[in-house]
Amino acid sequence: MSRTLTADLPQRIGQRVTLRGWVHRRRRLSRIAFLVVRDRSGLAQVVADGNLLDALGEETVVAVEGTVVANPRAPGGAELTDPRITVLGSATPPPVELWRPALTAGLPTLLDHAPIAWRHPARSAVWQLAAASVRGFRRALDARGFIEIQTPKLVGGSTESGATVFVVDYFGRPAYLAQSPQFYKQMMVGVFERVYEVGPVFRAEPHDTVRHLAEYVSLDVELGFVDDHRDVLAVLRDVLAGMVGTIRAEAAQAVERAAARLPEVPERIPLIHFRDALALVGADPDEPDLAPEHERHIGRWALEEHGSDFVAVEGYPARKRPFYTHPEPGDAGSTNSFDLLFRGLELVTGGQRLHEYADYARALADRGEATDAFEPYLQAFRHGMPPHGGFAIGLERWTARLVGADNVRRTTLFPRDLHRLAP
Repeated sequence: MSRTLTADLPQRIGQRVTLRGWVHRRRRLSRIAFLVVRDRSGLAQVVADGNLLDALGEETVVAVEGTVVANPRAPGGAELTDPRITVLGSATPPPVELWRPALTAGLPTLLDHAPIAWRHPARSAVWQLAAASVRGFRRALDARGFIEIQTPKLVGGSTESGATVFVVDYFGRPAYLAQSPQFYKQMMVGVFERVYEVGPVFRAEPHDTVRHLAEYVSLDVELGFVDDHRDVLAVLRDVLAGMVGTIRAEAAQAVERAAARLPEVPERIPLIHFRDALALVGADPDEPDLAPEHERHIGRWALEEHGSDFVAVEGYPARKRPFYTHPEPGDAGSTNSFDLLFRGLELVTGGQRLHEYADYARALADRGEATDAFEPYLQAFRHGMPPHGGFAIGLERWTARLVGADNVRRTTLFPRDLHRLAP
C-alpha cells in the first residue's frame, strides 16, 4: 500500500491507508489509548491498543496501516482506527520533550541537541519559513531576468577591509573563507547584467551577540544599468514582497506553528538620510554608524509615521563603507548606499558600486592600498562595466524577525559562533 501523509487523511475518509512517521506522543484514557504519529506534513491520531504503548516509545519510527475515520476532535479532523503497526526503527527517549506544544528547554540544550530539537513542529516550522523565503527570493528575481550563479568560497584575499577572515591551508599556501560573493557577483554583472546567489558567507569577527554568526546564509543580488542606489532599493522591495507572498501562499501552516508575524511590504519603502537619522535619534552628527538602539528608534519611527515595518537609511559615511561603494554626488563624504531596517534591526546592506577602473584606483589609493592585490577583480573594470549595484539579505536574521526570536541562533540549523563548532 502506498504511503499517505497525515495532512491528506481528511480526503481519505473510509479508506484503508498507511502512514509512515514517528511516534510523537502516547496518550491513555480510561478505556482507550491513542498514538499521535508525526510526519513531514503534520500530526495524525491513531486509536490503538493500550498494550502496545509501552513498546512504542516517543520517536520510534513506525508504519501504521488503518482505516480513516472522521473525528472533529482529532488533528485535521480525521483519525486512524483498527491499526496494524510495524516498527521501522527503534528509539531511546529524546533529550527534549517533543510532544509538548512548546519546547521549554534552554537555548544551549536546543543547540546541543539540534538534530532532535528541530523535529519539534514549532521548530521545524521556523526553517520551513526560511525555505519558503528562499523560494520566493529566487522566483522574484527569475521573473525579472536575473540568473543564479555560484561563486568560490575559497578565495585568495579578503573582500571587505575591517572584517576578519578565516585562514585555511590551501595546498601549503594561505587562503580564506569568503566573507561575501561581492567581487564575483560584480564581475558577473559584466557577463549577465543581473545575477543572484544563495550561499554561505564567513565572518571571523569576535562578536558574541544575539545577532551575529560566524557563518550564515546570504541572499546576494547584483544588477547592472542602474541610475543610483534607489534603483537597487526598488528591486529589494520587490524581492521582499515576493518572499512574503511565497510564505503566505505555500507555508501558511508553518506561519501558524511558528507564531510568525508576516509584514506588509509597502509599495515604496520609507527612506531617511543618514544625517537625518542621526538627528532623529539624538546622536552625535559625527557618528559613523547607527548603534542597535538607534536602529530600534528608527524602526519605531517608521512604524508610527509611515505604518511600515521597513525603513531604509541612505547616505552612509564613506569611511564606514567598502572602497567599491559609489560616493553620493556632491558629497564625497557620503555614499549611494543604504541599510534596510526590518522591525528595528539591520537586515540588508546595499547600494551603488563604482564601475570605472580609474575610480577604483583612486579609491584604493585614498585608503593607502595598491591595486595589485585586487587585479583579478579589477580586470573586469578595465574592459567596460555598466553602472551597477546590489544588496545582500541575511536569511537567519530575516527569519528571526518573522518569528520574533530573541537570538539569531534560534533560526539557524547548526549555528557557528565563537563557541560552537558542533553539532
